[in-house]
Amino acid sequence: MGSWGNLPYDPPSRRHRLFDRAAALPSGDSMLAWGNGRSYGDVCINSGGELLQTRGLDRYLAFDETTGVLRAEAGVLLDDILRIFLPRGWFLPVTPGTRFVTLGGALANDVHGKNHHVAGTFGCHVTRFELLRSDGSWRECSPGENAELYAATIGGLGLTGLVTWIELQLRRVPGPAIAVENHRFHGLDEFFALNAEAERTHEHVVAWIDCLAATPRGILMAGNHADGAPPAPTFSPTVPVTPPFSLINRASLAAFNAAYFRRPLARRETMHCLPYFYPLDNLLHWNRIYGRRGFYQYQCAVPKGVEHEATAALLDAIRRSGQGSFLAVLKTFGEASSPGMLSYPLPGANLALDFPNGGEATLALFERLDAIVRDAGGRLYPAKDARMPGALFRAGYPRWQEFSQHVDPKFSSNFWRRVSA
Repeated sequence: MGSWGNLPYDPPSRRHRLFDRAAALPSGDSMLAWGNGRSYGDVCINSGGELLQTRGLDRYLAFDETTGVLRAEAGVLLDDILRIFLPRGWFLPVTPGTRFVTLGGALANDVHGKNHHVAGTFGCHVTRFELLRSDGSWRECSPGENAELYAATIGGLGLTGLVTWIELQLRRVPGPAIAVENHRFHGLDEFFALNAEAERTHEHVVAWIDCLAATPRGILMAGNHADGAPPAPTFSPTVPVTPPFSLINRASLAAFNAAYFRRPLARRETMHCLPYFYPLDNLLHWNRIYGRRGFYQYQCAVPKGVEHEATAALLDAIRRSGQGSFLAVLKTFGEASSPGMLSYPLPGANLALDFPNGGEATLALFERLDAIVRDAGGRLYPAKDARMPGALFRAGYPRWQEFSQHVDPKFSSNFWRRVSA
């Protein structure tokens, strides 16, 4: 069982299916919760150990129609919540770029969305959860009860034990529509100016950027939930097989990016919210297009004050390498602080790109990008990482030693063994 990046890991993990929150944990030396496998790298891999498959923990336990507080088991997908509660006028307070992740995975990675500048991370809206430790103890965690475990588990990469249920504050919305303003931009000066203005008036703001252009260019998309009944999303096609080689290369990227930038673009449009929040979910199993060697995502945050210079340096290094991504995302993080010890966002800019696994050439590029991030005082996102050096992790997450005191002695992952050694 692998991760979304389809990179090879050996030896394989053993599967242990959970269908009831009261089921006994296995007695092996190493275990890790595994939700829907949407983490890109090795944060969800436990080579040679047990993977506790949690999709069987899929029950809704309570919902307060007045306040919007939902309690559900950790294997429930965000997609399941949207199908049930969006028609009733409720939406996720924070959502990542795919709806096919579990509640437990969203908590473990403390996911962020397009509204960090107003809502912070997913963990900011988790009021409490239940944690099963390998010693058999059950811990209910909240800001006022088992507070240190609460802080360690939010963004804690599944290492503090098995989360069985989560209590989440949903957000009231007028319906499934979102009103979007689109802005083409040329250069990072224009992006940061447009982005700052959009964040003053819009809840959700994100930009696609052409990572191969000599002068960075892209499209900023700013949205607010709106009244209306937009057409429902159409059926999503799927990539049926994994080709022997990557379909993403310099020629196909350049053609795609040019066409995407120049495509007809409405200045203002009202659309169903699902394609706005989850564009890649419109192509099921899209990860297969990178071929049998898989792909990496490089996602980094660089601090406010140096975000312009650092982002320019990152994009220049990527352009010079001839490697890149057809869906490169650029956005900013606000000042909101997560309760999680290892939460990824910091005030500044966030850049995320996917790269076909080109072997040594790709890894050499990542070393150059690492140096830029390190010099800027930034960090990489563990949920998307498959090769971050331990020194870079420890520099980027200064609370890692405090966090390590709360790691369950029988819970581990390839990622944690790699970066904490």
